[in-house]
Amino acid sequence: MTDTRLDGVDAAELADLLQLLVEVFTFHHEQLDAALAHVIGHPAYGAHELRADLNRFIFLLGGNDGEPLFHPDHRHP
Repeated sequence: MTDTRLDGVDAAELADLLQLLVEVFTFHHEQLDAALAHVIGHPAYGAHELRADLNRFIFLLGGNDGEPLFHPDHRHP
């Protein structure tokens, strides 16, 4: 595996973009679940899992403190 570096400004912009996607996917979770089931072909990976993956990437990019990883639905019950 090669070592890849990302400029801090680029990492912040990428984290912001991913956060936007998390917000959109949270608001439209039912439609996203249906779309993912259609594309992936199995209901095991839905909106909840996608949001968790995106929040993990956001954390790794320094875009949040990791709180969404431990309380993923704290803002949207």
